[in-house]
Amino acid sequence: MSEEAVIAQKAPYAIDVKEGETYYWCACGRSKTQPFCDGSHNGTSIEPQAFTADKDETVYLCGCKHSKNAPFCDGTHNDL
Repeated sequence: MSEEAVIAQKAPYAIDVKEGETYYWCACGRSKTQPFCDGSHNGTSIEPQAFTADKDETVYLCGCKHSKNAPFCDGTHNDL
């Protein structure tokens, strides 16, 4: 069964990440702690996506949950 992700917002989240830390991006759009997973995907077929920061920097994480470059924003929200 394929489920559609909920659009959390039609804009990216600017997030400061730390080198070597692993983050869990919410792919379902249901998390109350956007853009990160809080377990709200339980009961769906959608899983969070883990990524580890390569360096200390600001990244732009997808808010619409439809990016082809998830977890990072690729501008897809402009077409929704």
